[in-house]
Amino acid sequence: MYRRPLQSAVRRLVSGAATRAAPLQVLHEKSSLSRALVTCQRARVFSPFVPQCRSYHISTQLCNVKDSPRHSDEEVGTFTKFIEAMGFTGPLKYNKWKIKIAALRMYTCCVERINYDDFFEKCNLPDTLNSWFLVAQLHVWMCLVRMRQEGREGKYMCHYIVHSMWEDVEQRSKIMGIDATHRKEGLKVMTETFYAAIFGYDEGILSDDCVLASALWKNLFGCQCEEPQQLELMVEYVRKQMQFIDALDGQDLLLTGEVKWRPLLEDNAQSILKLEPVLSAVTSCIQETLNS
Repeated sequence: MYRRPLQSAVRRLVSGAATRAAPLQVLHEKSSLSRALVTCQRARVFSPFVPQCRSYHISTQLCNVKDSPRHSDEEVGTFTKFIEAMGFTGPLKYNKWKIKIAALRMYTCCVERINYDDFFEKCNLPDTLNSWFLVAQLHVWMCLVRMRQEGREGKYMCHYIVHSMWEDVEQRSKIMGIDATHRKEGLKVMTETFYAAIFGYDEGILSDDCVLASALWKNLFGCQCEEPQQLELMVEYVRKQMQFIDALDGQDLLLTGEVKWRPLLEDNAQSILKLEPVLSAVTSCIQETLNS
């Protein structure tokens, strides 16, 4: 029941923005809503792509964020710095409404272009709203990591990706008939889970595969995964997805929000990790976590 179309969440998100907009912008926003709904339907279509190569990633220390490649710093005026210090968003390179629509479209790709049944089956997760949320938040996090590289516009887009996610989760819980009290408590728990997962996944992506496996074991499997092959599969999945979306053009992402995902299981994939070192590393990671 929770796997419903995304249209109601889209309507609520855009209608909420429309009520706060100026009267002269209402007509433009209604037309943008229609385009957003059409795009959300088109986002269900899969497209082929070329697999990329990678080797087992291991590191003895965390990467220094300051030394990693970043989006070129944009010169910001004094007035812009002042209003952003007050909690408002200053002028951006692209139209804010287009970025909002792109953020909604990107979140739609996280929801409609993922085969959740594969994750439930291969990771032994129950087919519930909470399991759906754990898989969805993993893909939302990967989008946030990519868009944070796009400067102020990317950060602005990240805000509305997360906003779209909470609007959708609330609508899905209402569709399931959860009462207001339990829905509020559930959203509070999901919020805490989301930000804890973000912190753990960030640490894992900046470190080696053992740390990433530990983050997945805690946040995706709920510390209940006893099969190293499942962790191996998810570590490989996250690494290859991050490699794939890192290669996407930042301007296209800001204006379209189109993200294509590689499937969880691939035939003759060139990015499959070597079996023995990964299994041994993941097994030792599980043992260290259980002993700690």
